[in-house]
Amino acid sequence: MGRGLSLLLLPLALLAATAQAEGGAATAEEVKIEVLHLPEVCSPKSKKGDLLNAHYDGFLASDGSKFYCSRTQNEGHPKWFVLGVGQVIKGLDIAMMNMCPGEKRKVVIPPSLAYGQQGYEQGKIPPNATLIFEIELYAVNKGPRSVEAFNQIDKDGDKKLSELEISQYLKEEFARDGKKRHPSVHDEILADIFKKNDHDGDGFISAKEYNVYQHDEL
Repeated sequence: MGRGLSLLLLPLALLAATAQAEGGAATAEEVKIEVLHLPEVCSPKSKKGDLLNAHYDGFLASDGSKFYCSRTQNEGHPKWFVLGVGQVIKGLDIAMMNMCPGEKRKVVIPPSLAYGQQGYEQGKIPPNATLIFEIELYAVNKGPRSVEAFNQIDKDGDKKLSELEISQYLKEEFARDGKKRHPSVHDEILADIFKKNDHDGDGFISAKEYNVYQHDEL
């Protein structure tokens, strides 16, 4: 989608895990990646600092039980998060590098790059658990801390983003992308942006709110 949807910035974390890799530096070889679907047009490819939008299912490798499904939780919206900055577990930061919009992957993440020896009780993830994620990536956009992106959306220059400005920007980006989407997708994304980022509830997203990383729990 080119430069677009950088507004969607507002990094709604895929998994706001604070778990860090244990026992040495992480390498891509420690995460097993299987590409399930690769679009004919694979551009742009994700890199550190990009804002990604994805749906995913999480499973325990030990018994195949599902511990999370973004389509059935949090109103079913795809998740927005910034890649490579620790908003997701280390294994997902590695697994989703060089991924393109429309691509689907199945990834296996060892405990050292997930929740380690502590596990994650709230997410029903036991200690030393190997995790499997099935991921479908929808969008790869510029990261959220871009003054250029903010000014591009802020048509009237009042240093805050209105619902109308963001709505128009979404329409322009969807038109530029050229993909057919149900009209409800626009409304759902718009509602999700304000729900997660209009912290003072005044109906606008200020420059300060625009730049705040928000960490949602599983």
